[in-house]
Amino acid sequence: MRALFILLGFIAGLPVLPAWAAEGTRIQLKGEIIDTWCYYSGVMGGPDAVTGSAHHTCALWCSAGGIPVGLLAEDGTVYMVLKIASDTQSARGDTMLRLASHSVEADGIYYERDGINYLVVENVVSDLGITNLNHDDYGPVPGFAIPEPKQ
Repeated sequence: MRALFILLGFIAGLPVLPAWAAEGTRIQLKGEIIDTWCYYSGVMGGPDAVTGSAHHTCALWCSAGGIPVGLLAEDGTVYMVLKIASDTQSARGDTMLRLASHSVEADGIYYERDGINYLVVENVVSDLGITNLNHDDYGPVPGFAIPEPKQ
């Protein structure tokens, strides 16, 4: 319940963690900014189909609609991104839209609670743009994401 409270607080733009929140740990990560809904739900296919250029447009729409973004680290760990740098709008801000599907190196504060990894990005050290060019494999919309016509 507390993890949900922290997440909702950051989405609402609250500036600090509650007093009962654990201390964070400074870390640097390299990975891709992802759409957490499609990545975890499987609605658009497996993990390979919901990253890179094949999923960029969907990632933009989900982020604009308020779906929290994540950072898929090089080791496969997903971190729920609560805030990036000075973006006061949190998951709904222009910073998230600008970085959707981009490979980045991020410096920030890591929190873990109830088995969920959270990241408050203090600085995007490098932004390499979209480096996972997988449209050739999946197309702009993966075929398995298109419903079969009703007979």
